[in-house]
Amino acid sequence: MTQKPLFHQGMTIQEIGEAGNAYIQSVWKTLYDSMLDELTAAFREIEDAAYGHYLDQLMPPLFDALDDAGFEAAEPPQEQDFIIGKNLLFRNSLEKWGAEDNRSRIFWNVIRIKSTQQPIGTLITELPHSHLKFDIPSAPVLYSLNECEKVHLVQGIQRIKGSS
Repeated sequence: MTQKPLFHQGMTIQEIGEAGNAYIQSVWKTLYDSMLDELTAAFREIEDAAYGHYLDQLMPPLFDALDDAGFEAAEPPQEQDFIIGKNLLFRNSLEKWGAEDNRSRIFWNVIRIKSTQQPIGTLITELPHSHLKFDIPSAPVLYSLNECEKVHLVQGIQRIKGSS
């Protein structure tokens, strides 16, 4: 997959989210369809970890484009970190919304300007998925938050998802 989102210096977190969503909308279904047989088989063996394989293909072009535009989405990994999609850390995620056939896992990445390490906001990645079979019922979605501290991020995610 060669397509990447278009990011540039000076973008707000909201503009980054919009450009990221345009990228995801343009590639997610084709990628999903091309990997469906492989990931369906993988789901039978490794269950939810199959979704990580999908994100390993979907998300790196987005994070590479951020990097190319002078932004940083990664944080220093810790010894026990499990990372998928290049920069999605499981310790920076929540999964508590939806039925078993349409759950939402939410990851967050604080986005910083590389040259100054100044945070500009947080990119939230939502992956709808099933626990019953390999299925992504709708496109992954990016949300933007101005908050950068974990306690405020969790409150912002709860606002997005409409729960406490």
